[in-house]
Amino acid sequence: MKKDIIILGGGPGGYYAAIRGAQLGASVTIIEKENLGGTCLNWGCIPTKALYRNAEILNTLKHINEYGINIDGYSIDVAMLQERKGNIVRQLIDGIAKLMKANRVEVVYGKGILKDRKTVSVELNDGGKIDIEGENIIIATGSKVSLPPIPGADLDGLLTSKRILDFKKIPKSLTVIGGGVIGIEFASIFNALGSDVTVLSRSPNILKRMEPDLTKRLTSVLKKKGINIHRGVQAKKIDKEDGEFVVYADTKKGEIRIQSEHVLMSSGRSPRLDGINLEAVGIDFDKNGIKVDKNFETNVKGIYAIGDVIGGKMLAHVASHQGVSAVESIMGIESKIKHNVVPDCAFTFPEIASVGICEKEAKDMGIEYNTSKFLFGANGKALTLGEPEGLVKVISNNQDEIIGVHIMGAHASDLIHEGALAISGKMKINDIAHTIHAHPTLAETFAEAILGLKGEAIHMVPTKR
Repeated sequence: MKKDIIILGGGPGGYYAAIRGAQLGASVTIIEKENLGGTCLNWGCIPTKALYRNAEILNTLKHINEYGINIDGYSIDVAMLQERKGNIVRQLIDGIAKLMKANRVEVVYGKGILKDRKTVSVELNDGGKIDIEGENIIIATGSKVSLPPIPGADLDGLLTSKRILDFKKIPKSLTVIGGGVIGIEFASIFNALGSDVTVLSRSPNILKRMEPDLTKRLTSVLKKKGINIHRGVQAKKIDKEDGEFVVYADTKKGEIRIQSEHVLMSSGRSPRLDGINLEAVGIDFDKNGIKVDKNFETNVKGIYAIGDVIGGKMLAHVASHQGVSAVESIMGIESKIKHNVVPDCAFTFPEIASVGICEKEAKDMGIEYNTSKFLFGANGKALTLGEPEGLVKVISNNQDEIIGVHIMGAHASDLIHEGALAISGKMKINDIAHTIHAHPTLAETFAEAILGLKGEAIHMVPTKR
């Protein structure tokens, strides 16, 4: 069989690319060794957000009397929680499969290995082997869990971001090694579920790719919720004693010893490069990922790579839009997607989201800039939701263009897209300031922060001059 486009991997990058290719008239085959949807749908974004919703409800229940509602007690049915999560995942997998069929995209289940520049050999899941030829190949094999070189990191029973999803009972205590998005999200979820949670972050700040003004505030909020956070520490050894795990870590004040029922290794992910036969085909890559040009084409003509496998920001929505751009390039279309404007979200309590550059980056780049902050506590909708914690921080340059938007607060992951549109469209302060925002809404926090850049915010005490 011969195709216009062969795609290795059916995750967000692969299936977006497949559908866009079909829309443009290409014959497309996806090779997927497990389930459509990749890590994001099966073991990442979606199942964790299903758990996040459970945690969100539990956080509300802890303060339910503030709403004039009295509940004598409640319990958590872990089996039902897991069933709900599984049903959501299966529904979305089935939905993608239907989209593949509707767009006439062939899906082959098996492990794809590059044979030459135009051929992929597939070891089929149900046995046997076939070769598929194609004019173009897109590598979208994603990433895998990256375990740090800590003695004891391979102990039986240690959890990864994949293994922890299938918990049968809520751990009484959990140590999270890693202060990035994955670690802090799971820490927030299990804290709400009732676990005693400790986080060990090697970086001085949690969520280090986010605006420090927000992450420092978030750290304080999470500590108030009972999460123990140790920043700037290095886990150096993991042991098992009396049926529990013990993590030893170095701090500025000396060694600390943390004992818990479970340990989650959430120190990051690395590109999935093994087993594809990259060397034999001559594709340029290193431990950080496959090398590509602006159209996501490798050094081997006709072979492209997208998503986590090329490194950079390992986000599902990044992979998806890279897949669209790669296919459009294959089909002779100049892609208009702006890959430099990427919203980044962490589903914590409260949520945190960011797009554009932070204040330190503006300083380091020598940009003349202005900043403004507006607190959620001054927003009517936030107060009615019982979510007054948070703020919006915006950054503009000396041409009044919005260059950075950073939000901590309720529904920050939804609000950030107004910032993304502003930065993508090179909008200026007045473009936002002159746009009416409905009241009462959380979006007013963004509008007020923008007005603050001009000293015209309505619900903000004016700064003394």
